[in-house]
Amino acid sequence: MDGVIYDSMPNHAVSWHESMADYGLDMPMTGAYEYEGMRGVETIKLLAKQQWGRDLNDEEAQLMYQHKSEKFAAYPPATLMPGIVELMQQIKACGLKICIVTGSAQHVLLDKLQNDLPGLVTHELMVTALDVNHGKPAPEPYLKGMQKCDIHPWEAIVVENAPLGTRAAVAAQCFTIAVNTGPLPDKMLAQEGADIIYPSMTILSRQWQALFESLCPSGHHV
Repeated sequence: MDGVIYDSMPNHAVSWHESMADYGLDMPMTGAYEYEGMRGVETIKLLAKQQWGRDLNDEEAQLMYQHKSEKFAAYPPATLMPGIVELMQQIKACGLKICIVTGSAQHVLLDKLQNDLPGLVTHELMVTALDVNHGKPAPEPYLKGMQKCDIHPWEAIVVENAPLGTRAAVAAQCFTIAVNTGPLPDKMLAQEGADIIYPSMTILSRQWQALFESLCPSGHHV
């Protein structure tokens, strides 16, 4: 969702950096992109283990994540990523199902998706942090998404922007398109196994039809 559908990662990067600093944890703004896709409480537990040398319990991590979420909510709402509406319209026109797989569990954001993308997104075809036991980079979120779409891995196409999300999609044995909408080098996405990398959603949207026709003689789903 973040960095794919919404141009929200800059706000996430600042809110992660500022909120973790309030607790004495160092979270560089580039770290938000490196950990993107992982459930927020798991990111915090990992940082605490690395920097404090101890395991946070769920209550501690959730409290810290709530602080981060409040900082993020104070920023102006993020706009849709340029090119994403056109891309999703083309995907739907190809007869494919669109399933949103996100590490977020914030209901206000999930409702916003439906409001901003009417006819393209439904609650029934969403996988959130509340639906899985193991978030990205584990494959479970994408396996759950395929289950909701009633498809097999070889019928799925994943559009990702983050290294950990790319790793999760590859582990789920899906064809994985990485779109580098952030500051990380392309090689980080390539190292996680992305099948193809695009520099923007706009470029992917322009090239979607040709890519789809080359991939899908019998049809895929996203």
